[in-house]
Amino acid sequence: MALSPTRRSVVAGIAGTMIAGRAGAIATRDPDLGPNVLIVDPSMPRAAVQARLDATFKAMESAHFSDERHAILFKPGRYELDVNVGFFTQVAGLGALPGDVEIAGHVHVEADWLKGMALDNFWRGAENLSITPPDGMDRWAVSQAAPYRRIHLRGDLVLDDGGWSSGGFMADCRIDGIIRSGSQQQWFTRTSDIRRWEGSNWNMMFMGVDGAPATSFPKPPYTNIATMPVIRDKPFLHVTKAGDWAVFVPAVRRDAHGVSWGDGLPPGTSIPLSRFLIATPTMTARQINAALARGKHLLLTPGIYRLDAPLRIERADTVMLGLGLATLLPQNGSKAITVADVPGVVLAGMLIDAGPVMSPVLVEIGPRGSNRDHRANPTSLSDVFFRVGGAVLGTADTCLEVNSHHVIGDHMWIWRADHGDRANGRVAVGWDRNVGNQGLVVNGDDVTMSALFVEHFEKYQTLWNGERGRTWFYQNELPYDPPSQAAYMAGTTRGWAAYKVANTVSDHQAVAMGIYANFTADPSIVLESAVEAPRKPGIRFANLTTISLGGGKGTIAHLVNDAGEAARPGAIKQTLVSYP
Repeated sequence: MALSPTRRSVVAGIAGTMIAGRAGAIATRDPDLGPNVLIVDPSMPRAAVQARLDATFKAMESAHFSDERHAILFKPGRYELDVNVGFFTQVAGLGALPGDVEIAGHVHVEADWLKGMALDNFWRGAENLSITPPDGMDRWAVSQAAPYRRIHLRGDLVLDDGGWSSGGFMADCRIDGIIRSGSQQQWFTRTSDIRRWEGSNWNMMFMGVDGAPATSFPKPPYTNIATMPVIRDKPFLHVTKAGDWAVFVPAVRRDAHGVSWGDGLPPGTSIPLSRFLIATPTMTARQINAALARGKHLLLTPGIYRLDAPLRIERADTVMLGLGLATLLPQNGSKAITVADVPGVVLAGMLIDAGPVMSPVLVEIGPRGSNRDHRANPTSLSDVFFRVGGAVLGTADTCLEVNSHHVIGDHMWIWRADHGDRANGRVAVGWDRNVGNQGLVVNGDDVTMSALFVEHFEKYQTLWNGERGRTWFYQNELPYDPPSQAAYMAGTTRGWAAYKVANTVSDHQAVAMGIYANFTADPSIVLESAVEAPRKPGIRFANLTTISLGGGKGTIAHLVNDAGEAARPGAIKQTLVSYP
């Protein structure tokens, strides 16, 4: 879908006007962020802004595989609005702190379009806001790829809408009321302050969360770790008190707990927007790469970037930030992004879509053989999502390959589509159609992944070859569509593990893992082990769950190697507290 001429002119007109910032700020002209970015100022008529929000939501409520992308950005101030967040829509405040933008109303996600079922409420987000709902409650009924970041909610938060939901992710938030998870199958919350959490189903994990429930896995299935060993929060756009635009890049936090902004602006660097290339979907890879080579950072405005070559990051500390789930789509079997073995690169807020010709890798962090020590200044990925098929008939051997050391992953959904739109009259999914072999391959050492969602790949979902890897929360559904056991064999082993640690590895840890089978094409299929790993003292797993979905469509014979009972028809759920 494209913006109608009327909507395009209204949004562009609002975004391009001369607007004053906060009280006492210098009036400046806003940057041109394209027709799909709505910049809202407190001086704008409330009714006009609400009409624009309602029109965007109406277009995007059920736009499951749309090409349309939107960002709605609020300048510092107070707003009485109802912000209903649909597909491919990012809602964000432009203050330095969440309290700089107050929404006296709701910023919410419902599942009305699916009669309360939120299982498909993907690809959207809210961040850097304070929200005061007039009825004391807000709703964020989502599943994967729907981050809730840097929010101060003065009220309760409900995470479902009556039907099933399969989220989710919350980070750097302060929730004054009660969080009710409802039907959420799993959820990861980190470095936040919460009053109380109620509810559980399969796998709820908290890291560095003040007020979180204590570990009680598997009844209820809570995992609580007091601090986050290492994390870098996602960068964000903001408008300075002088009215200038900049991107704030938070510093790496170690042994972190609670919100980063509780005592004011956290450590980090504010980079003027003048140092960014403001990219548009009409730009070529050559144009963007020329700017990167000159030392520019990159701000991707909303839209689909059809690339005939990879975007190449060669310089340390380069920031690539997407707005409105800006989407990179390789056209001829190339990679989408390559990053040199340099420190401090930040990738955030984007969707990587596989193209019609198989790419060997969609995003490569460091070339193979990378060996530099980046512990003082690691590269990080935040809200970086991958999709193979669904919207277009895409194909990729591996979505994300991490070769550099000390990389931090902070919320990723790596998805081979199990359902989709029609491409050339045919649904853009199928065992021999949207081929995706591996979701994530980690070759670098000391790599940390938190809130890692990887689903439906045809071989290993995650393959870990590097030393001292850490995964904090893992969610996986195995592929639905293997046509037979014979088609789903890793050599002589029945099926491909959802999480494979190579036999050469001596030190690895993963905590809070949920792995689910739903072999709808052939329910007789058996996966030998959800997790395969060497039997060594330094290899440890904790708080695992396996489920045979659909009442028993398929079998997972063991949880780790040969440990644990089978999730199967008649015994559909199994848990394992620790391995070994």
